[in-house]
Amino acid sequence: MDPVTENRAPEPLTEYVHRLSRRVRAFDRRHPLLWDLHFTAFWVTAALIDYAGGGWRHNAHSLDVPGWLLLTMSLGLSVPLIGRRTHPGAALAVTIPFAVASAWTGAALQAALLQLVLVYHLALRRPLRDLWWATALVLAPVLVSAARHGEGTWDQQIGSHLMSVTVAVLIGVTVRTRRNYTEALEDRARRLETERDQQAQLATAAERTRIAREMHDIIGHNLSVITGLADGGRYAAAKSPERAAQALDAIAGTSRQALAELRRLLDVLREEEKNQPALAPQPGLTDLDQLLDGVRSAGLSVSTITHGVPGLPAGRQLTVYRVVQEALTNTLKHGGPDATAAIELSYAEKAAVTVTITDTGHSRPADGPGGGRGLPGMRERTALYGGTLEAGPRPHPEQGWRVRLHLPEESPQ
Repeated sequence: MDPVTENRAPEPLTEYVHRLSRRVRAFDRRHPLLWDLHFTAFWVTAALIDYAGGGWRHNAHSLDVPGWLLLTMSLGLSVPLIGRRTHPGAALAVTIPFAVASAWTGAALQAALLQLVLVYHLALRRPLRDLWWATALVLAPVLVSAARHGEGTWDQQIGSHLMSVTVAVLIGVTVRTRRNYTEALEDRARRLETERDQQAQLATAAERTRIAREMHDIIGHNLSVITGLADGGRYAAAKSPERAAQALDAIAGTSRQALAELRRLLDVLREEEKNQPALAPQPGLTDLDQLLDGVRSAGLSVSTITHGVPGLPAGRQLTVYRVVQEALTNTLKHGGPDATAAIELSYAEKAAVTVTITDTGHSRPADGPGGGRGLPGMRERTALYGGTLEAGPRPHPEQGWRVRLHLPEESPQ
């Protein structure tokens, strides 16, 4: 389709007709009985005019029909239209005796054609199998007229009336199909809107979880380091003022680092700012040395052993960094003053890696419902890459805690 034609605005007359049609349908949905009364009153009036004005005489086979019978048949063929939408089958059945009487007496009232309106509503609202008996009922007066008055051939009378019934049915089926299609589109639009809202809520919840995890990693680790440095500086203040000053310098540096990381995280949340500041990358393997220096300055002795050549993507590097950070933070919190830690990193092909962090500190309870966000956060990060995380006391008789992270090989894309 031509883009110019596709984007062209509708013609004013077409837009006006559509707008008027929508208003009429909306009014009909709000006041269905009022519309049915007006519709029925119009055709009852037309039938009475045909009776009172003698218009029926032009098509009648016999003019010797009593007036009261003509009036009764005219009303019997038009009044049942009031139930055309709610009970079209019953309304059609009510009109059949009057249509047969009109055919038998030879009056051949034009009001009998109103049965086509009821056939249309049957095709619009009822199962299509109901059209078989409806067609038979509508053709019955034609058979009676052909048998009694015998004007014209049978195939002409029945064929022309059957064609009229077919047209009414086709119009009803077409309108019904279009209505069902429109309803299906509206239902699909509602479901898509609901799914969109649900996806937005899930994305919001996931982002909140990610931010909470990052906040925990940043604040928890750095505050633990600051606490360790402050305790060491307090003990060193009386005996070695120089060591106390070094501790204060380390506290200041750790605080600045924590503030910088928090600013980077909070800057991401400022959606209202159009000019975002340049954001530093997330920490990776190259930042492990700085992390270990900060932990050592807090008084925790840490040794490292590396096997293989590191070649991890940024996401896996961040996972390794955060797991090591959380494990060392827990050692600072719970290990005691004489605890030591050891880190073993084993790199394999296709970005596989195994990290083991052990310490010689005091044992501590495993994570539980009230155990904070540290270990659950590490497990969430590990699960993103299909890995495993084990955390618990070292086997007897060894003392301390052991955290083991394993990320398998990357699956081919």
